[in-house]
Amino acid sequence: MSKTQLSYFRKKGDIYIFLSGMGLLVALAMVVWIMAVILMKGLGFFWPGDVVQAVLKDGRVYLGELWAEDSRYVQDPSGREYTEESIQIKIGNRDIYGRDFIWLGKNEVDQLTRPDSAVIFERYEYGNAYGLIRSATMNDRTIFAGSPAFFDTVAAAFQAAHRLRNQIARTKDQINRLTTPLTKLHREISLLELSPESATEPGRRKLQALQDKAAGLEQEISAPYQQLVEKLTELNNQDDRHYVTAAIAGSGDKIIKLSEVVRYYRPNAMDAREKTLHYISKMWEFLSAEPRESNTECGVFPAIYGTVFMVLLMTILVVPFGVMAAIYLNEYARQGAVIRLIRLAVNNLAGVPSIVFGVFGLGFFIYVVGGSIDQLFFSDKLPEPTYGTGGILWASLTLALLTLPVVVVATEEGLLSVPRANKEGALALGATRWQMIRKVVLPNAMPGILTGIILAISRGAGEVAPLMITGVVKLAPSLPLDTEFPFLHLDRKF
Repeated sequence: MSKTQLSYFRKKGDIYIFLSGMGLLVALAMVVWIMAVILMKGLGFFWPGDVVQAVLKDGRVYLGELWAEDSRYVQDPSGREYTEESIQIKIGNRDIYGRDFIWLGKNEVDQLTRPDSAVIFERYEYGNAYGLIRSATMNDRTIFAGSPAFFDTVAAAFQAAHRLRNQIARTKDQINRLTTPLTKLHREISLLELSPESATEPGRRKLQALQDKAAGLEQEISAPYQQLVEKLTELNNQDDRHYVTAAIAGSGDKIIKLSEVVRYYRPNAMDAREKTLHYISKMWEFLSAEPRESNTECGVFPAIYGTVFMVLLMTILVVPFGVMAAIYLNEYARQGAVIRLIRLAVNNLAGVPSIVFGVFGLGFFIYVVGGSIDQLFFSDKLPEPTYGTGGILWASLTLALLTLPVVVVATEEGLLSVPRANKEGALALGATRWQMIRKVVLPNAMPGILTGIILAISRGAGEVAPLMITGVVKLAPSLPLDTEFPFLHLDRKF
């Protein structure tokens, strides 16, 4: 290529376009590579790894999943450091060992095997348990390992134990529903006894009426309550008769109640198809189940549900006000110093740190508005707050304020993109200003409005600081939308 042609392409800008494209390609490749690493490391967690049994030279035995291999620095008795090849084993049995993992030097290990009979028990508490099943007991009938159809018997006992667990949960729920009205009455009585009103004659009459009502209700529910308690006791006794005895490496035999086990499996005896099905079930559990063990096990469904519900509520709150504000500023307000000042304020609000909005939401929405609502409509529940504490409504309103400038600015840009001739033509044909906005401006400005909504959703979903003080919690006992009347609970945390 001659110098003249090279100069021509340089002036035309082709070389800069090429370099920009190459830079974009490299950036996209880096993003794809990072995503691939994250997915491989994260999604591989659910694949059932083999269980190994490590017999050490000093006679100790450990059973668990082979988690990692690495080189680490250790010190000899003289203080000299040297490199040692080590393996990390997830030994589980936290209630026995007090920890989940252990590092072992390869020179300490005398024998490393993969027994087919090794079982992983995923438990509701204390993490995984690793062991070898010695026997299974179902309704006081014990079958020992090696018997015909032994693991079929274990599966039947496991299913029976979980049916009992579900019946126990339903019975406890029935007891709770039966005693809730009486609990509320006792609370009203306690609050009234502590208030100055109890010293007056009307207060004493009210207190006596509440006590009489509580006594009558207590007598009314006494018989069904006793029946439910007896049923619960019987179910618990039956539940205690479904368990397995497992040999825990280095700790002897341990009784594991099957109702305390989420699932059990033998990874060393599973083929590729069984491991794939197990992997899919674990992935689904991660997306659809509630967390347990202080958010260290099981699923993230409440977090996904709370985030989606909060973003939808925030969008419903912010979009109408943002669009109406942009329409007023562009189509109705007389352009001047005041409107320029308002636009400057809106643009400045877009740059305010999110924690400032969080503090404002805490002070205004929760303490002022929520406290006033409690005083007016929920005074019987005070001093326990209903709306005067963090909740999904206040978090959504705070994020709506946070994202309002984004919606206003993006909508204004969309409105300004509509040709002035189209507006004037609609007015010239006899349309009112509102008809012109509804029929001409809004349809043509819709791409800009949608852009503002998408930007608001992305920013609202990614914010953390304002939510920490307006409603989000580490573990929410119930969802803001459920089957319990009135179904939508805007006062709940998420």
